[in-house]
This record gives sequence, C-alpha cells and structure tokens, in this order.
Amino acid sequence: MSGRVGRVLRAVGVTIAIAVSGIAVAAAPAQAASRDGVCDSGEFCYYYNSDFAGSLSDHGSSLADYGATQPSCYEFKSAGSGQGLCVKNNAASAWNRTGSTIRVYYNSDFGGTSQDIAAGAKVNLNASLKNNNASHQPAPSGGTSYPAKDDYPYRGQTTGVDPWNFYKGQCTSFAAWAVRSRLDVPFHNYYDGVHWGNANNWANAARSAGIPVYGSPKAGDVAVRLGGTWGHVAFVTRVNSNGTFEVDEYNYNGGSAYSHRTVSVGTANSQFSQFVRFK
Repeated sequence: MSGRVGRVLRAVGVTIAIAVSGIAVAAAPAQAASRDGVCDSGEFCYYYNSDFAGSLSDHGSSLADYGATQPSCYEFKSAGSGQGLCVKNNAASAWNRTGSTIRVYYNSDFGGTSQDIAAGAKVNLNASLKNNNASHQPAPSGGTSYPAKDDYPYRGQTTGVDPWNFYKGQCTSFAAWAVRSRLDVPFHNYYDGVHWGNANNWANAARSAGIPVYGSPKAGDVAVRLGGTWGHVAFVTRVNSNGTFEVDEYNYNGGSAYSHRTVSVGTANSQFSQFVRFK
C-alpha cells in the first residue's frame, strides 16, 4: 500500500515539476513581449529612418550587443520600412524615453565613436553613427563644465610663435593653451612624438598618439572641424541637455579674436564632427 502511495506521490511530483517547468517556459515570451514596437516610458528606441520614421525597435537602457543576424538579433518590430531587419548598423534616429542620457556606440560592448542622447530627446543619429550603431548604455555622469573665458595670454597678437610652437592668435594656439591651462596636460605641437600641425590634422594626430577621438563631445574635449583649408579647433566648455555644446575659441570669424558660442555636432563650417579627449 505504501509503495503504491509512494509511486502515486512520485507521479504527482513529476506532474507538478512538469507544470512548474511549463510555467517557467511560458514566462519567457511574456518578458520578451515588452519589446512590442511601442516606445514606452523608460525605454530607449531606434527608428529605421531619419526623422523618427519607419519601423521602431524599443529597448531597455543598456544593451552591449544587438546581434547581426536573424533569428538571434534584436530587430525592428513595428510596422513600417525596415520591419524585421536587425537593429545593428541599421538605425537612423532615436528617441530616449529613459530618465538618463543614453550613449550610442559605433562598436559592440560600448566601444568606438559615440553620441550622447539626452533624456527625453528625439534626435537623428550623427554622420558617424547613422547606420553604424552597435550598442548603447547610460552615459557616465559627472556634469563637468568649464567657465567661458578669454584667458589667452597672447590676446591681440597675430604674429610669432607661442611657447608650445603654434602661431599666436590662431585657433590651434588657443586650444593648446586651453588644454595646458585647464586640463593640466603639457600639450605642444609635437606632443607624444606626433606633429599636430593644422587644425584639420588634430583628430588623426590624436589617433596616432593613442589619444581617443569621439563623435560626440564631453566638456574638456578639443572639438575639431575637418572642413576648410586649415580646419578649426575649439575647447568644449559645456555639453547641454539638448545635445548642443558650448565652445571657447579663437579666430573663428577671422581677426584672431576670442568667441564663445553654442554649436551642434555636424560637418558644416559652423559645426564640429570630431572630439579629441585628452582626459
């Protein structure tokens, strides 16, 4: 009798175990269903097209690898152009509905060129990240900023070479001074064994010297415009919550004069597309 009861109880136990296992399996799709192609509060979302058009893919605040092939990749889910395609290297705009700034990266595992998207912002990905997105996470906090000021020791001088071997009154001389005085980095025109030269060479010079170059700014960066005969550089004093940033600079409009302005990432003559990060 006790043996039959034991067998019955063991059978019931197996049934319960199967049922419990079944419940666990059923729970996984319910969790996945939260990625429903709707950009809910607390999510970070990509659009297939620029200007927030096409299919949408919604995510949590951090994802190190989107995957590159179906069926394992994270895909665009809502109706519209791009539906069903993998998100990696296919997004053109984004909406950040999380409560923190989200940083989008060129590489998986949060590496390479990046772009910061403020909480609540809807933006087109910049030229470096459009269709080149591979991971995202909350941007490191810090809130560092530098006061806007004309502290350049060679104000009004337009000839001669400064002690760090740039021409006085030029954007490169002022940016070098800002790096030296504000970041306490002993920068000069042959820093780390590399000739930095004209402004439009600074991003490549930094890479040659092993200094990181990003596609989005941080206070303390040197912003680089690649376009024009000589290019242009400026010192980033502040990054604003809407994605714009502020710079101190010399010789922006000629005349070897100081200016402070608010700008955005881009390739126009009034913008900057590369950011050298000494610290």
